[in-house]
Amino acid sequence: MATETGHRVQTDVQSAEWMAGFLGGIAGALVMGALMIAMNEAVIAVAIPSLYTLAPPPNVPVGMGVHVFHGAVLGLGFAALVEVLGFDSNGRVAGFGIVWGILTWLALAAVLMPLWLSVVGSPASPPFPNFAPPSLFWHVVYGLVLSVGYAVAADEP
Repeated sequence: MATETGHRVQTDVQSAEWMAGFLGGIAGALVMGALMIAMNEAVIAVAIPSLYTLAPPPNVPVGMGVHVFHGAVLGLGFAALVEVLGFDSNGRVAGFGIVWGILTWLALAAVLMPLWLSVVGSPASPPFPNFAPPSLFWHVVYGLVLSVGYAVAADEP
């Protein structure tokens, strides 16, 4: 009986951490999306929905929905790596959040997105590679908000 209880507690903690990554990812994507709308609406209205041939015409709600979905999935990956790497302080989690933002910018926004958009024939296809400074800023903010959301949601009562 004690073994089952011990295992159940471990499962509950892991579930809380996964949920924290998911929720932190959503929060980060919402903040990042708001910055994108304020600074360059075409990215969220055309480029992101174009990944799935959902634009043109420009569509901010669809772009934001796709973007938040991506943010939630990346938040799950973040949570998995936080656990694997054994980060046990909020400072380390926040630092890793910034690194995570930079890594997602390099791999996804600077390399994968321009390739993908050119393959689907998007009118919003940026140059390859796309090392745009505003995009780096948006991704760093995403990673920071993700990490703070993760730390708050994963904090045990």
